[in-house]
Amino acid sequence: MADYVIATIKSWNIENSEKIIRKYPEEQFILITDKNKLTEKLLCDVKPRFVFFPHWSWIIPQEIYEKYPCVVFHMTDLPFGRGGSPLQNLLVRGIYKTKISAVRVSAGIDAGPVYFKEDLDISEGSADDIYRKASDIIFQKMIPHFLHSDVDCQQQNGNPVIFKRRTAEQSELPENLSLRQIYDYIRMLDGEGYPAAYQKTAAGKVYYRNARLKNNVLYADAEFRGENN
Repeated sequence: MADYVIATIKSWNIENSEKIIRKYPEEQFILITDKNKLTEKLLCDVKPRFVFFPHWSWIIPQEIYEKYPCVVFHMTDLPFGRGGSPLQNLLVRGIYKTKISAVRVSAGIDAGPVYFKEDLDISEGSADDIYRKASDIIFQKMIPHFLHSDVDCQQQNGNPVIFKRRTAEQSELPENLSLRQIYDYIRMLDGEGYPAAYQKTAAGKVYYRNARLKNNVLYADAEFRGENN
């Protein structure tokens, strides 16, 4: 029997999952990194207290979240920012202070009751840097709270603001951005599994990563790819 299940896919979350498993040997964990292994049968066998989803790219089946407390960690101050691509949608709006909301999964996307929130500063760093920072907060502060406290959740208050999941086509740098906006645009897409920010040229595309803003000068690594690449 497992007390807790962690379902996640990103490398930094897998690393932090393994750390928390070692840190709390008195607790029983199951780590799932394959969506096909997250089944109702498995959960019925282990009967977890909570199922944690630090980063999960698939819809959680109703038969699972209705039977077991499933917790997602969403990078906005809910109900503001329900929906996809929260980091990118925050930065294109020039929002640099946010929350990580621990929310119980329900029928609506990010619409369930919230257990609690933690502050997150996204004013600097690449997407990878920010996701790693968020992962550390989730695994070092938030999940341990579930292990050692009786937690309750409250319905969200306020008018929801819905974010749409961004597409690869939206990675093209828009025109007429300020220097700070270009910096944010490059870094918000500089992460594992994300299409880099790019500009089109007559011969192909220039992709940008590793943005640095110093003394009002923007530096970035550029990679040119011809039309056939």
